[in-house]
Amino acid sequence: MNRLLVSVLGGCMGLVLLFAFCFFAVHIRLFSKKERKDPPPPEPPPTEPEPVYYIVERKRKRAKDSFSDPKRIDFK
Repeated sequence: MNRLLVSVLGGCMGLVLLFAFCFFAVHIRLFSKKERKDPPPPEPPPTEPEPVYYIVERKRKRAKDSFSDPKRIDFK
């Protein structure tokens, strides 16, 4: 029973130490990155604006105002 408790506590302590190490390593890396502040990239030279193309819908035929006489259809 005593050995089991020691191994569990040792494992838990190892996990806590591993977490603390990773936590501080990441924060130190982020802090050092903020302090370096790279100069901003140079702005590209101004270029001519690209032409704008509009999508135009085709015109549709008007509906007929008058209709022809109905045709008789014989089914045989």
